[in-house]
Formats: sequence, structure tokens, C-alpha cells
Amino acid sequence: MKNLILVVLTLALLTTACENKKEDLADINAVVEEPIIEQYGYVLNDFNVIRDTIRKGDTFGDILFANGVSQEKIMEVATKFRDSFDVRRIVVGKPYVLLNSKDSLNNTQVFIYETNNVDFAVVDFRDTLSIFNSQKPVRYEDREASGVITSSLSATMEEQNLSPYMTDQLANIYAWTINFFKLQPGDRFKVIYSEKFIDDTIPGGLKEIKAAYFEHRGKTLYAFKFTSDSLGKISGYYDEQANNLKRAFLKAPVQFSRISSRYNLNRRIKYYGFKLRPHRGTDFAAPVGTPILATADGVVTKSERRGGNGNYVKIQHNGTYETQYLHMKARNVKVGQHVSQGDVIGWIGMTGNTSGPHVCYRFWKNGKEVDPFKEDTPFSQPLPKEFHEQYSANMLPIKEQLDCISF
Repeated sequence: MKNLILVVLTLALLTTACENKKEDLADINAVVEEPIIEQYGYVLNDFNVIRDTIRKGDTFGDILFANGVSQEKIMEVATKFRDSFDVRRIVVGKPYVLLNSKDSLNNTQVFIYETNNVDFAVVDFRDTLSIFNSQKPVRYEDREASGVITSSLSATMEEQNLSPYMTDQLANIYAWTINFFKLQPGDRFKVIYSEKFIDDTIPGGLKEIKAAYFEHRGKTLYAFKFTSDSLGKISGYYDEQANNLKRAFLKAPVQFSRISSRYNLNRRIKYYGFKLRPHRGTDFAAPVGTPILATADGVVTKSERRGGNGNYVKIQHNGTYETQYLHMKARNVKVGQHVSQGDVIGWIGMTGNTSGPHVCYRFWKNGKEVDPFKEDTPFSQPLPKEFHEQYSANMLPIKEQLDCISF
């Protein structure tokens, strides 16, 4: 009898525990709700959401009419709201979203067209037709990276899973101080940069490099971005002493090329019986169509096709310096045109006397052709003294951060 009572009590306790557990689970299930999803300014939970991309042959009218929007409303959008959203300019491959009604009709109530990964246009068919343009929320996050050159800067970036745009930005920052055709294995860099995120989580790519350290052939070069509007617009990269990294001339007229023939007044060529044939230019080999850049500000004095030069451009920079660019596929400037450093003045070709695609870059100083790599070309203007205090206050903390990044 005593054992029977114990069994009954045990079963009662187990039953009560199970019932309590069921009640707890019921309470948990009662509070679990569908998460609210907001995007483009709408609660997506309130609609049947269709995501697609514009395909070849698609039109705004066809997409919307197939989803229950009347021809009258489609025509109203196409005719009355062209300034806000031109339905003729939808582009194949661009994404769009349909927010359809949650009923048996499943008609489109809102059409959203993404013009790029940030900007979008909205056509709201509910009640009074409304059309507006907006942007997804964007935030920027500071990040750090470093690397050691193995074969090339771009290859090292790829190894580190860094944006290829960082290669371009570093090349632009150091274009006046580092010859990127001569990077050595073991050269190394550190960067502090800001990365864009769309809708808080979607990577949007590199925004800018805020600071960099480059060690090339044992020489260290710092670069700090500085922008100020307080005493006039100032923006550029400077070293730790506030010297402008920008020189009056770029190191080369082509990015990421190679020197195929140097300036050499004693050159002898086997094809010509080893006769003396001086080469007064520097040849940069690159694929046909590669942009050729003006190495400094100036005015175009020649832009023509002539003899062995082929298509060529000549630029007068000041009373001391001139540059010339030969064998172009095509020219992009006219005589008398002012060009800025880095402007595309033409494209690599094989016109004139040439055995392969390249640009022959010639450099004059005081009317005499010289080797640009042996010229100590001048720096651009340094940072004005009135900005030095502000610059130091900004630069010192980020330099400390840069120095603490390991390779």
C-alpha cells in the first residue's frame, strides 16, 4: 500500500511538471511574432513582395499591367511625372521591387526601381498617385589593413581580400613619390580607410583612404588626408611634416605599365647595324586602349598625326617644362586646350614607327630633352602655415593608430 501511494504521488508530480512545461511553451509561442521588416520606407510585412530585375524587352507598362495596375494609372505616371521618374529610362539589369496587396487580387500597390545601390525611385499607386526619389541609409565604418608586396600591389590586395579600388587610390596618393613600376618584393603598406555600408549591413565598397604608410626600398612614406573649409578650401594628402605629397609632375603617363625602353643617348640597335641611335624618350608599354595621362597641368600646343611620331600630343606646362606623348591610338585633346594633371589626353596605340603598343614619353627642360627620372621635379604648394595647428591635431592620433597596425 505504501508503495502504491508513492507511485501515485510520483505520477501526479510528473503530470503537473509536464503541464507546467506545456504552459511555458505555450507562453513562449504566444510571444514569438513575425519580425517587422522595413525597407524603402515601407513595412514589407504588409505586402506580398516580388523582387526582380529589368529584362530585355521589359517596359514599365508591361510589368505593371501584368500585376493589375490600370492603363490609366500607367499613362499618368508616364506623362505627368516624367521629371520625377522617366519610365522610358529603365535599364536592363537594374533591380525593382513590387509591393502587392495581400488579398486575392495581388495587385501592385507600390513599384520601387533601384537606379543604383543607394538611390531608388518609388511609385505609390495607393489612394492619390505619388512619386518620389529617395536613398537607402548609408553609414561609414573605419577599417585597417596591411600587406607585404609579393609580386605586385594589385596581387597583394587580392591576397588580402581588399578592394581593387584601394590599389588605384594608393597609386594616386603616391603617384608623385613612388614609381609603382619598380615595387620590390618586401615593400609593404598599411592603410586606414573608410568603407561604405548600405542598409547598415550591405557592403558598398571603399569610400576613401584616410591615412597610409608605404615602405618602398627601405624608405618610409606617410600620407594623411586633410580637408578644411575654415580658411578656404584645402584638400589633399600630406606627410607628417605637412609637406604636400603631390609633385608638379606624375612619375609616368600610364598607370601600372612597364618601362620597355629608357632614355638613352648612347643606344645602339642591332637591326640598324649597331649604329648610334639615341632614344630621347621613355617608352611605357601597355595594352592598346590604355588611357594616357597628362603628367602635369598645362596647355596643349600640338595634337596631330605626323610621320614616325604617329598620333601625338605636346603640352607646355610653364616657361621651363614641356612634355610629349607619341604613338597614340587616338587623341583626346585639341590645341589650345588647358589640361589638368591626370586628365586622359589619349590612348595607347601603335601609330607611327613602333613595333608594339606603347607611349613614348618625352620631357623637355628649358628647351632640351632630358631624362624625367633624373629630374628633381618641384613639389606642389605645401600646406599653408595657418592650417598647421589644425593638421597636427588631426594627424597625430591617426599616425599613432597607423604605427600600431602590424604586418
